[in-house]
Amino acid sequence: MEINLHIKMNEKLFLKNPEHTELGKKIILHSIQLIYDNGFEVFTFKKLATDIGTTEAGIYRYFENKHRLLIYIVAWYWSWLEYRVAVHTRNIDDPVIKLKKVIELLATTIEDDIKTNYVDETILHQIIITEGSKTYLTKKVSEDNKDQLFKPYKDLCAVIGNIILECNPSYKYPKSLASTIIEMAHFQAFFMKNLPSLTDFAANQNETGIVLFLEDLVFSSIQKSV
Repeated sequence: MEINLHIKMNEKLFLKNPEHTELGKKIILHSIQLIYDNGFEVFTFKKLATDIGTTEAGIYRYFENKHRLLIYIVAWYWSWLEYRVAVHTRNIDDPVIKLKKVIELLATTIEDDIKTNYVDETILHQIIITEGSKTYLTKKVSEDNKDQLFKPYKDLCAVIGNIILECNPSYKYPKSLASTIIEMAHFQAFFMKNLPSLTDFAANQNETGIVLFLEDLVFSSIQKSV
């Protein structure tokens, strides 16, 4: 039996819920592919409409603009990743092992989740690495924050922060370290493939070195405050 994973999204992200129609699901699926292939800067609703055989007006019925669509798919990813963290850590009692599992999930290649047939998490993960910061590095960040558009990212950081506190309840910077782990995992992966002189990892390496680096960074920080 096929099980479809449903992730509830902030209704302020869309004008019409894309999950409720086949066209909406096509918009999500094909926008992820187009952004991955060409980059967010050259992505347009006109190109998306041509790709899926609809009109720009049809897409605008779902999303106010392409930036709001980007926030939607990025927020969706953070919620999905929080779900994935919960699944992979729920039977782990040792907080150190639990935190190592989180680091592994953050720093290694994502496989497509068959429970979400209109989202390819493998390429969405690459979009998070290259385009994710564009969701909040804007003049409207405060306004968007008031609408709780970044709540999925905050929720994920809170989950990781709580695991850090399980490792060391007296650690003073759990949220800062949590967000650092996430961003550093992405930066190192990007640098490894594109700017290897900024890392200690060669472009042809897998992510094992990044995992070990993040473990060293995280546990050194936590242990220093014990």
